[in-house]
Amino acid sequence: MENYPAPARDLVADLAAKAAVDPVRAVAFQGAPGANSHLAALDYAPDCVPLPCFAFEDAIDAVREGRAARAIIPIENSLHGRVADMHFLLPESGLHIVDEYFLRIRHCLMAVDSTPVKSAVSHPQALGQCRHYLRERGIQPVSYADTAGAAALVAETRVAGEGAIAPYLAAELYGLRLVAENIEDSADNMTRFLVLSREPKMPAAGVGPVMTTFLFEVKNIPAALYKAMGGFATNGVNMTKLESYQRGASFAATEFYCDIEGMPGDPAIDRALAELEFHTKWVRILGSYRQARPRT
Repeated sequence: MENYPAPARDLVADLAAKAAVDPVRAVAFQGAPGANSHLAALDYAPDCVPLPCFAFEDAIDAVREGRAARAIIPIENSLHGRVADMHFLLPESGLHIVDEYFLRIRHCLMAVDSTPVKSAVSHPQALGQCRHYLRERGIQPVSYADTAGAAALVAETRVAGEGAIAPYLAAELYGLRLVAENIEDSADNMTRFLVLSREPKMPAAGVGPVMTTFLFEVKNIPAALYKAMGGFATNGVNMTKLESYQRGASFAATEFYCDIEGMPGDPAIDRALAELEFHTKWVRILGSYRQARPRT
């Protein structure tokens, strides 16, 4: 609780108390009240009890420990790429992906008064999504843990000329003046969120297109990735995302995060995954879930 700026603490305490009474409806998110993840939780499940958590690990722990039934975590943004290091957090969490949600991101510049803004505090993702706006106006970006937390910090310190970039809800919650709205560099600024729970939940029949997310590590041999991917091509499985990352300091083991259309039980998917397992050290399925937006 002490990690949050003072204006956010009462709101956090109130939401945490409500979640403690009804953990089944609780949806954990990273950030202070008013963050984009807060908006995503409310849009995704309007009847939920949003549970603010300071870090991504805290949101995951809330689900693991039963203080929330689900967590909603940003995974990627259309302008700025990867949002959270979920490639590292998810395998260790024991949680499962059960759904996805897309949120149109609208950033606002806010401040305590009408003094011209010289610096803007926000999450690095938000700063990156508004970098043209900031550069054109000579506003210095300052990184902070999350967008709404930055707004609460500005409301607490009340430094003239210091603003925050956050959703409109943060301005309402912390009593800040809106300086400018929709300052993101592209009108199609979109963030994809994953919904996590303790138990896997296979999509019901007939819900529409389905996505499966998994991780794998290739063998350290020539053409390892080419061989591992062959089964998806020969079985006609559409791969919508393939992202590499390194674990550890050796730089010898490359792991991959992958999204494909379809789910286990489909013969083509089963054949492709069996071939993948043959050519890799390990494969870990994180979940199968309904596509919130069609990929093809």
